[in-house]
Amino acid sequence: MSARDRALDALDRLVGASTAERALISLASLVLAMFVGTVIILVSGRMTTCAPADAAYYFGVGFCYDPITVYDRLFLGALGDPLDAGWSPLNSQLAVTLRETTVLIFTGLSVAIAFRAGIFNIGTQGQLVVGALATGLGVLWASPLVSGAVGTVALIPLGLAVGATFGALYGAIPGVLKAYADANEVITTIMLNLIATGVTLYLVSDVFKDPNSQANQTVPLPDFATFPAVLFDSSTDFSLLALLFGVVALGALAYLIERTTFGYDVRTSGLQPEAAEYGGVDSKKTIVASMMLSGALGGIGGAMYVLMILGKFQTGVPAYGFDGITVSILAGNNPLGVGFAALLFGVLKSGTTVVQFATDVPPQLVGVLRGLIILFVAMPEFFRLIGKRVGSAGKRGSKPVATDGGVGGGDGDE
Repeated sequence: MSARDRALDALDRLVGASTAERALISLASLVLAMFVGTVIILVSGRMTTCAPADAAYYFGVGFCYDPITVYDRLFLGALGDPLDAGWSPLNSQLAVTLRETTVLIFTGLSVAIAFRAGIFNIGTQGQLVVGALATGLGVLWASPLVSGAVGTVALIPLGLAVGATFGALYGAIPGVLKAYADANEVITTIMLNLIATGVTLYLVSDVFKDPNSQANQTVPLPDFATFPAVLFDSSTDFSLLALLFGVVALGALAYLIERTTFGYDVRTSGLQPEAAEYGGVDSKKTIVASMMLSGALGGIGGAMYVLMILGKFQTGVPAYGFDGITVSILAGNNPLGVGFAALLFGVLKSGTTVVQFATDVPPQLVGVLRGLIILFVAMPEFFRLIGKRVGSAGKRGSKPVATDGGVGGGDGDE
């Protein structure tokens, strides 16, 4: 057997791995990443200087950075250190972790739905920015019309709907260009990211600028127009209601993709475009619809950023859209898996901050550790996606699909 055949066989086995096997592979990848990170921490600790009393000693050798402390702060710190005697499940650090997770659920779903349709949507960040600005302006415009609890009930759904609508419209642009002009979606979405950033900067620094602030931002929303804090302190900028909405979105998207006609069109177009056309799927409409849904989810992520975290729109939006690409790959483009991947990514983002403040480890080294964990955990799913296209499983998937909603030759699970 040639090396190529062995590689294809390995990809085929990875594609056919069960959910339990994939979970074990991810766990093994995490352990391996932590081992490699431990070596890097120890080597870095030997290359710097510190007082003997501050050093950690392993094998009779002193190291300025202690890997056990680093990983303790990275993972347990993100949860508020549950091993501490005074730990509370409502602590502020856990709120930060769940806050990041909530936004990443929507950006991860945004990327995943496009990837399932065979579209490389790199533009979730731009769709998020557009949705965030539209949400801020829309809710600000409507807020004088209502107040109190009635205002909360009315304005939060309005803000989410506005964010989804403008995100969908912005996502439709690269979708139409790809479907009807055969434009490369990677190039168009990257360009649209830049356009979104530039246009919103102009609008917020000039047309819609808060006259009472030096920052480039809109007028802050009234408190009743933002997500109310439930259980957690309001200063944490996190709402369990927003997270619950994200969990519902995970289930709804999983049902949409796996159990509906539209989901069938998306899956077959992504896995077997020629067979999908043979089965009666309108590929152009599917591309546009998929990008609009992807953009809507990105826009909802932007709405969450405004309605839950900031309470206004401000330039310099964090790169949640680009993080969503990593979340989607970690999840294997599976909507339900996006929830777990978003939580892991939220833990790493929150824990990174704790490590920087609670240890002497340089932020650059902390970034390397986080990148290692993401890389190692994501690579098996990345190779699995490649295997679906070039492995023997992908060859089997090239058979025509049934027009009654059956998957035919592919397994339909990404």
